[in-house]
Amino acid sequence: MKAMILAAGRGERMRPLTDHTPKPLLVAGGKPLIVWHLERLAAAGFREIVINHAHLGAQIEQALGDGATWGLRIAYSPEPPGALETAGGIATALPLLGDAPFLVVNGDVWCDVDFGRLADFPLAPGRAHLVMVDNPAHHTGGDFSLDGDRIVVAHGGQTVTYAGVGVFSPAFFSAVAAGTVMKLRPLLDAAIAAGTLTGERFAGRWVDVGTPQRLAKLDQELRTA
Repeated sequence: MKAMILAAGRGERMRPLTDHTPKPLLVAGGKPLIVWHLERLAAAGFREIVINHAHLGAQIEQALGDGATWGLRIAYSPEPPGALETAGGIATALPLLGDAPFLVVNGDVWCDVDFGRLADFPLAPGRAHLVMVDNPAHHTGGDFSLDGDRIVVAHGGQTVTYAGVGVFSPAFFSAVAAGTVMKLRPLLDAAIAAGTLTGERFAGRWVDVGTPQRLAKLDQELRTA
């Protein structure tokens, strides 16, 4: 299975840190956020990685190169200024991802999800499977609810938050033309309506590194672990 790391976001909430450094290259625990992912993906047996980028993307390519440092092969999917949002970025990168299901990981989260287990996830064509976490303090309303392994719309019950980690079939993005600017949520909502979106709850360590304060806290925790 191939993996895609989403690294095209501008990181407005991380400014001024992201004015001169792309968000995935911000350092926590002595290494860039995206390097934590690369190390874990390599350890889990992944070998081919696709990374999209837009804001200061040349820095990402310069820092990571072809991936040989981690025993990986990295291909890049450049996007125009402003980027293409999640669904648009993935759809544009599909020629690099191939015909089989692939793992997607947000470049601005830190987690110890077992990527290797997800590599063996049995996914039917046109479907997606998301990793969910308990709602963090900055997102108490959550995104969806879980009914067994099925993701459903939250209707006042217990909610969970999308962790930015999921397995997707290429056909999940078949209606999105390359170069289109499109968020992921409409596709997820359509899959929920069709009853075809599945998910699981992850109880390990997960941080949405969305602000300088959360980055500083994560950095301290990793350095003292």
